[in-house]
Amino acid sequence: MRSAPVVRPGPVLEVRDLEVRFGDVRAVRGVCYSVEAGEVLGIVGESGAGKSVASLAVMGLLPRNAKVTGSARLHGRELLGASEKELAAFRGKTISMVFQDPLSALTPVYRVGDQIAEAVRIHQRVSRRRARERAVELLDLVGIPHPARRARAFPHEFSGGMRQRVMIAMAIANDPDVIICDEPTTALDVTIQAQVLEVLKKAQRETGAAIVLITHDLGVVAGFADRVLVMYAGRAVESGTVRDVYHRSRMPYTIGLLGSVPRLDVGRRLPLTPIEGSPPSPARLPPGCPFEPRCPMAVPGCTVGEPPLAPVAPGHAAACIRADEIGDRPAVQEAPREASAAPPDRRTRPAERPVVLQVEGLVKHHPLMKGAVFRHRVGTVYAVDGIDLDLCEGETLGLVGESGCGKTTALMEILELARPQRGRVVVFGRDTATLTPRERMAVRRHMQVVFQDPLASLDPGMTVHDIVSEPLVTHGHRDTGRRVRGLLRLVGLDPADAARHPQDFSGGQRQRIAIARALALEPRLIVLDEPVSALDVSIQAGIITLLEGLRDRLGLSYLFVAHDLAVVRHIADRVAVMYLGRIAEVGAVDAVYGTPMHPYTQALLSAVPIPDPDRERERRRILLEGDLPSPASPPTGCRFRTRCPKFKALDDARRARCIEEEPQVRLLEGDQGAACHYAEKLDVV
Repeated sequence: MRSAPVVRPGPVLEVRDLEVRFGDVRAVRGVCYSVEAGEVLGIVGESGAGKSVASLAVMGLLPRNAKVTGSARLHGRELLGASEKELAAFRGKTISMVFQDPLSALTPVYRVGDQIAEAVRIHQRVSRRRARERAVELLDLVGIPHPARRARAFPHEFSGGMRQRVMIAMAIANDPDVIICDEPTTALDVTIQAQVLEVLKKAQRETGAAIVLITHDLGVVAGFADRVLVMYAGRAVESGTVRDVYHRSRMPYTIGLLGSVPRLDVGRRLPLTPIEGSPPSPARLPPGCPFEPRCPMAVPGCTVGEPPLAPVAPGHAAACIRADEIGDRPAVQEAPREASAAPPDRRTRPAERPVVLQVEGLVKHHPLMKGAVFRHRVGTVYAVDGIDLDLCEGETLGLVGESGCGKTTALMEILELARPQRGRVVVFGRDTATLTPRERMAVRRHMQVVFQDPLASLDPGMTVHDIVSEPLVTHGHRDTGRRVRGLLRLVGLDPADAARHPQDFSGGQRQRIAIARALALEPRLIVLDEPVSALDVSIQAGIITLLEGLRDRLGLSYLFVAHDLAVVRHIADRVAVMYLGRIAEVGAVDAVYGTPMHPYTQALLSAVPIPDPDRERERRRILLEGDLPSPASPPTGCRFRTRCPKFKALDDARRARCIEEEPQVRLLEGDQGAACHYAEKLDVV
């Protein structure tokens, strides 16, 4: 039995006046914080705020051209300025780090168990055999199934969530006193994110370590952290307990961040309040308060000097000259706990509203081939295996699910406007299997797409005018200048920007350019493939608000594909949940989110963090075990049964039905249906 971790009095890690310069650019400007044993400090802010640079400076992992000043004391021992030999003695033993991308942090040519064993042997005098045994114990501790066998595997044989668990196992191998986690759940599915956070909590209980959690996800901080530090333009602008900062914010930037987050428990009942503009470049900070150009509460005095981080209440500090005026006003209006009646014109589906997209029994299978010279088929990847969808005019249908569930494949099959392998795709009443090339061109004019990464989908060699006017020229329009200027105004850009190139814009502005191009031909249906997943939360809110306004103003229909269920709750009218190539549940957003019927939907929704410390910590959690099965070998019967918590509680007779009979989507209440033999409502939000 492990002994209880020793807790020493005072801060474990104390950072004071931390400054990081790259030449003349101040990336981090006077950051101060401390963290005690067993405490979790969350550090949040937009991209470029200096969060990761500050943590790498503490670890001594910045490149040689970085000039670091200030103080970072670990148990009173100064880390800044220490030699590489001294730092090596601390790293991995007293202080460790979980990186954002575990695949790049793990050596690809060494077995996972050997890498963990090496971390043990560097700091402990143990035999190779004992180090390997310790590696297996650690893999078991972080929830890796069959740890002895998986210890002999290589990093590429693990999923993203499993690799992150390996990184956590390596980080706690020597019982460190501080664990710095740099975006440990970024790019993970929400169910895997919940598993990783649970592993971090377990690791903290085992080691008693202090955790510094760097993230952009305010919901994760609300449920996991004790205190929070908000960074902007390289410095701290607010700090305090999570409850104080979330419920009694004194800095307009913090208020803006919290107001930009779509909330799973509210949807459209609380409108988003995006922060206008973009964060400043560290090389060109505005005079006075760096947030002044974006601040809705700015006054002339904000440009006189940069306000210090000053106390506004016991244990609570903010860098704003109007902090006392803000007072105890909640950062985000309290979310109503009771369900509210949805606007009838958006949530109802009148019979006279025409259907713009209908998908029936859509199938897309890929052959699984083997062999370099004599290739032969050894199996089939069941990417999409018979799905039904329909979308009415003026409606938004959200398509959600974990990575690998078939969302993007279904999207590409619809966009191809060709004969599918099996099933039917009907767009604007036209069966895509019967379209001639000329008819396909005419249909495509009314169906446009906005991709996930605007920089990859916009030609860097073309000006904004050429990009937006390209579909107009393709379809025979001659006078494009006036139309392009009007489209840029419509999406919130300056018409003078038409002469610039995509790389001259921020991520949110590039996505607005992509939306302008999609609107050029006045389409009726726009397919949105993860349009806000690569954006900061403040920029994301602006794009969501823009899309909502365009839909209502122009009468557009959206097929909105996303993995962020809170975003879908905010923008969609109906939602379809996919799992392993099939539809698990479908229905009106308020019905599916309010009382989901399928165990998979229930687990998905319970895993989505809510940016409210009180609600987030009292919610029911349904943790799924393991990863998504391979679409090349889906389970027999119900595809979800291998991870289903309900399946484990059934008797043998009812389990047999799940194993032998694949459930179909059944309408159980109104237009809400679920593909589960034993579906029942459950409130998890």
